[in-house]
Amino acid sequence: MSSKTIFLNQAVYDYLCDVSLHESEVMTALRKETAELEMAVMQIAPEQGQFMTLLVQLLGVRNAIEIGTFTGYSALAIAMGLPDDGCLLACDVSQEWTAIGRKYWQRAGQAHKINLRLAPALETLNALLADGKAGEFDFAFIDADKENYRNYYERCLQLLRPGGLIVVDNVLWGGSVADSENKKPDTCAIREFNLFVKSDARVDISMIPMGDGLSLIRKK
Repeated sequence: MSSKTIFLNQAVYDYLCDVSLHESEVMTALRKETAELEMAVMQIAPEQGQFMTLLVQLLGVRNAIEIGTFTGYSALAIAMGLPDDGCLLACDVSQEWTAIGRKYWQRAGQAHKINLRLAPALETLNALLADGKAGEFDFAFIDADKENYRNYYERCLQLLRPGGLIVVDNVLWGGSVADSENKKPDTCAIREFNLFVKSDARVDISMIPMGDGLSLIRKK
């Protein structure tokens, strides 16, 4: 037993994956191709993808938003938790990176659930609100440019129904958020975002030390 979250050294992490990870061959192949890219650090961990699939299933999500798709691993994880007629609106600006994801979405039989929008995410989110889509989504995943986290959060909060869930990635940012000497813009943005959400009376929150830190934020 422990009075605080256990530290995962490599042996414990390997054990966790060995006894709990159910990663499909398609997702493994996508993750391995992504690992060869210069920006591979942007890839979420497989246990995080599986966790998000489970969250989507538990919540009965039908309509979801993703902000920051990269090569499509997280989008595929979310789509796999959706019903066959569910929809994920995936927001990204890179044709090159998302093209990698598209072929794996097809191979996994999930492409029909994923609506990819190649445009700045704020433009897409603002257009949804202008079209009267407020309150029509069940789930949102935010994993894009850190200085816009607060802007993405506010739009997603409007787009989600009461009881909907926002999942925000990188909230521990490699531990740098706890280093008061670190004044880099991304670190400061995440630090300020975390403090804001903690005091936001519109939501319930739980921050968990999975991957690079995940905040689970439930709209009241």
